[in-house]
Amino acid sequence: MANLDAAIEQLLNVEKQMRLAGDVAGTRKAVTDILQLCFDARAWKTLNDQIVVLSKRRGQLKQAVTAMVQQAMQYIDETPDVETRIELIKTLNSVSAGKIYVEIERARLIKKLAKIKEDQGHIAEAADLMQEIAVETFGAMAKTEKIAFILEQVRLCLDREDYVRAQILSRKISPRVFDADTSKEKKKPKEGDNVVEEAPADIPSLLELKQIYYELMIRYYSHNNDYLEICRCYKSIYEIPSVKEDPAKWTPILRKICWYLVLAPHDPMQSSLLNSTLEDKNLSEIPNFKLLLKQLITMEVIQWTTLWDTYKNDFENEKTSGESLGEKAAEDLKQRIIEHNILVVSKYYARITLKRLAELLCLSVQEAEKHLSDMVVSKALVAKIDRPMGIVCFQTAKDSNDILNSWAANLDKLLDLVEKSCHQIHKETMVHKAALKV
Repeated sequence: MANLDAAIEQLLNVEKQMRLAGDVAGTRKAVTDILQLCFDARAWKTLNDQIVVLSKRRGQLKQAVTAMVQQAMQYIDETPDVETRIELIKTLNSVSAGKIYVEIERARLIKKLAKIKEDQGHIAEAADLMQEIAVETFGAMAKTEKIAFILEQVRLCLDREDYVRAQILSRKISPRVFDADTSKEKKKPKEGDNVVEEAPADIPSLLELKQIYYELMIRYYSHNNDYLEICRCYKSIYEIPSVKEDPAKWTPILRKICWYLVLAPHDPMQSSLLNSTLEDKNLSEIPNFKLLLKQLITMEVIQWTTLWDTYKNDFENEKTSGESLGEKAAEDLKQRIIEHNILVVSKYYARITLKRLAELLCLSVQEAEKHLSDMVVSKALVAKIDRPMGIVCFQTAKDSNDILNSWAANLDKLLDLVEKSCHQIHKETMVHKAALKV
């Protein structure tokens, strides 16, 4: 230990001379040699003390601090126990705090500390640590590393069930960034530009990050039961080349796309996705799901009991994020089929009795009325119910302008017919007159 202290003292004198002389290379070497001595001697407390002392020396060079932090980061995985590791990370954090030239190193340190906290079961503490760092402002950090860091922040928020913050963080990533062409050659940085660092080897590729992003978004939307958005997320995963080329991967995802399309409320986006999915050639590989989607776009009443008997096992075996679709989804599925049937009835009938409507929907009169009212309130349908008479009218009420326009159009047609009739009569008269003269 005495030998270590003497060697460190000697190197500190060298570091002082180099620093005062403004010798960057010499100062950097002296600093890293001091840390190496402490590491070789496995003197972890001395190492922490020296890092703090060296960083606080008057007029310390930025390059020396950067080299010191980077050198010490290599020792983190060599520490004998978790307490020593945490102590070293905290020391490096305090040294790099507020220094823009070591912001990337600080972000990586925080990520390592958060991982340790998570392994210890302190998820809330890990999430709070990660949220301190705003990597989207780091110009020199690689794009993939930034995305991976933000996705880690989102994952921790979802793990602690902080869905509001998870949504805010997820908006920092634009889905368009995953569609960027990475095959293009990187431009050489111009003079004065920030040089973007290469991402570490353990950071996933852009397409792998795309899959992680959409899997996290599925977890978020599952909390709100936003079926259409879940379907769109699965659609994006389905479009990833590595998934689309492997039937073992795309078959379960395509099944999920079909289920969530059926569960999603009827609107233009849902109709568009439904038609584009039906055009997919791969859907022929799972014919029962193709039949299910075709039933939805066919303007015919679907018998709920028959459909549920056919697809019950498939529905109950379907897993999302390791969990089955659940009872809530089963209720929503029945709701969607009822809504589809009401829309079909509205296409074929202008007026129908509530009793007959209930028969077509296989429901009681009260349930049929409730579902119909819900659809009218959500503006999915235009209808009026005459409750004393028990009649539903699906005709839309025309406003005064439409009525006047239709009258004007009818008058135009009538006058055209009168004019044609007069012309025909005049023509016949002329023909007869000519015949009499002969």
